[in-house]
Amino acid sequence: MGKSVVVLGAQWGDEGKGKVVDMLTDRVNAVVRFQGGHNAGHTLIVNGEVTKLQLIPSGILHAGVRNFIGNGVVLSLEALTREMGSLEARGIPVKERLQISFNCPLILPFHVQLDELRELKKGSQAIGTTKRGIGPAYEDKVARRALRTQDLLYPQIFKEKLTALLEYHNFIFTKYFSVAAFDVNQIFDVAMQQAEQFKTLFVDVGAALTTIKNNKGRIIFEGAQGSFLDIDHGTYPFVTSSNTTAGFAAVGSGVGPKFIDEVIGVVKAYTTRVGGGPMPTELFDEVAAHLSVVGKEIGTNTGRKRRCGWLDLVAMRRSVMMNSLTGLAITKLDVLDALAEVKLCTHYLKADEIFELPPQDERIYQQCVPQYKVFKGWQSSTQGITKLEDLPKAAREYLNFIEAQLGVPIVIVSTGPERHETIYFKNIL
Repeated sequence: MGKSVVVLGAQWGDEGKGKVVDMLTDRVNAVVRFQGGHNAGHTLIVNGEVTKLQLIPSGILHAGVRNFIGNGVVLSLEALTREMGSLEARGIPVKERLQISFNCPLILPFHVQLDELRELKKGSQAIGTTKRGIGPAYEDKVARRALRTQDLLYPQIFKEKLTALLEYHNFIFTKYFSVAAFDVNQIFDVAMQQAEQFKTLFVDVGAALTTIKNNKGRIIFEGAQGSFLDIDHGTYPFVTSSNTTAGFAAVGSGVGPKFIDEVIGVVKAYTTRVGGGPMPTELFDEVAAHLSVVGKEIGTNTGRKRRCGWLDLVAMRRSVMMNSLTGLAITKLDVLDALAEVKLCTHYLKADEIFELPPQDERIYQQCVPQYKVFKGWQSSTQGITKLEDLPKAAREYLNFIEAQLGVPIVIVSTGPERHETIYFKNIL
């Protein structure tokens, strides 16, 4: 049997999962994306060339590696067309390397407008979605009325289902939002045109992955967003619309839980968050400005500025617990290089009560005050270091404390955006 590894964000997303997956892909046979939609953004930098991905797995740059979009992903054919065209213009043969589950729910134009109108109507109470139609598409999936990729193969059935679906949504548009209804024929015609370039890529992803593993192949399951944006276990309601934690890797790909051998949590050396919702260690001072500027904390996909703060070990303990993390990949260590002191949140206080884990009661959670351990900064460059012994002593102490507090070994440390700017502690695959 081969080996299967889940690589996911252990915080609120934007941790650098794309780089970690890309680094490991030269050792694997397949990479599968298992949840989310084109609200995700992975940036890869290889030999100075920047690649920004939304739907296509981060293994796409490697020849001989099969890339899968699993059934847990909600799929915008329009976004996939753009992304595929951009990569193919650079000579990357996407259609030779990419396959798509028969069971992906489709994001259609009315999902996008519904997302936009809802956020607008909420005003100051808006969640801060990417307005890409992700949530409404997942809603249709759960309500068992979604159109899926396999429906594109049967035009008459597709049109019948689309007509029924639009009857429901157009009532909401015209009666609740007082906007124009969508035209069935227009959406149908565009979908059929898009289907022509994708229908040969549809496969049974679960069966394909099982065959690869049975033939001693290695597989990476690539997560989108981060653990605390999980619809069940994140900082609700400021979350995404899918399960971002490790348990969904199997569900969103069509295999069983025993298929997974390792779970690697990607963690920034500090914490960032995009959009609304609680973030206990958020900073509003010159350190926040430093992290934002040096870390280039602008959303890959949305262009939104990220909120910045110290690394939160309380949140990370829950991430370890709910993902069964077997290893940590620490990214952006070099962003901390110039700081005179570095802090880690070790626990929360509410009155005299100490919290080692974030309380699940959101009202209590919002009243907690983070408590910190202060480290002396190393104030020397770690950029591009590839050996642990070459790190400054203070940086090694910082990493050792994280590892000891979380009880999970660090297996990778990223010391820069390039693929080669990495310290490997363990051969995961």
